[in-house]
Amino acid sequence: MEAPSHHIRFEEYKKTAEWLLNRTKIRPIVAIICGSGLGGLADRLEDSVTIKYEDIPQFPTSTVQGHAGKLVFGRLVGHDCVCMQGRFHFYEGYSIHTVSYPVRVFSLLGVKTLIVTNAAGGLNDSFSVGDIMIIKDHINMPGFAGQNPLCGPNEERFGVRFPCMSDAYDRELRLKLRSTAEAMGVAHFLQEGVYCMLAGPSYETIAECKLLQTLGADAVGMSTVPEVLVARHCGLRVLGVSLITNKVITDYNSEEKANHEEVLKTTQERTKLLQDLVCGVLKM
Repeated sequence: MEAPSHHIRFEEYKKTAEWLLNRTKIRPIVAIICGSGLGGLADRLEDSVTIKYEDIPQFPTSTVQGHAGKLVFGRLVGHDCVCMQGRFHFYEGYSIHTVSYPVRVFSLLGVKTLIVTNAAGGLNDSFSVGDIMIIKDHINMPGFAGQNPLCGPNEERFGVRFPCMSDAYDRELRLKLRSTAEAMGVAHFLQEGVYCMLAGPSYETIAECKLLQTLGADAVGMSTVPEVLVARHCGLRVLGVSLITNKVITDYNSEEKANHEEVLKTTQERTKLLQDLVCGVLKM
């Protein structure tokens, strides 16, 4: 069942968090949100406890192919973690507050670091399909239109009314990811850039892609930003990673078309590498 769409009360987040803490001995300090096809990371957790979204009080449920809809608690390279196998998207019809509901629950569980992964379209001409982009900043298009999960009454117990976003993506974690990639010998797959969120679910038009390139976006997707805004509001450190699963089309004579199958195929090819990188960051 979808959580109430607007102005979710602190007590509701707390109720969900307490319910979860009663069902596992794991006390996560790291939360990982797995994007399309990237849920395999949760399979690496040791001593794992899996809970379906539909069983969790107040929790929304995921409706997208490639998203499992499970919360997995366990240990990853010695750290207590919680993994979201499948996230919630604005395009599924959820309110922007509901999309980011789990992040506030995570902060109440004791999480200090959020790692978000997503599948994204490459806007930067120098990117290749299969590249892994460290997110250094974002452009929040729905936010321009008033769709920000921090709208409504501010809950001081989570954070301040006007949170800073110039340091949204943690520099130290980005450097750790880069040195992990170098140690693994895969740094040539690594990019760094700006992620732009659009509401979706339709893929971008050619004119929209050109506009986004002009604005300085390197990759485009339909998720991540609401979770990051809420995480920063709660004082969590954030590492964001995009897997470039397709290149956007900017040529009117092109016969190519963006499709979700291509996205899932590229993800399968790179998913182990991405998992290894995340584990490497946590080891450091």
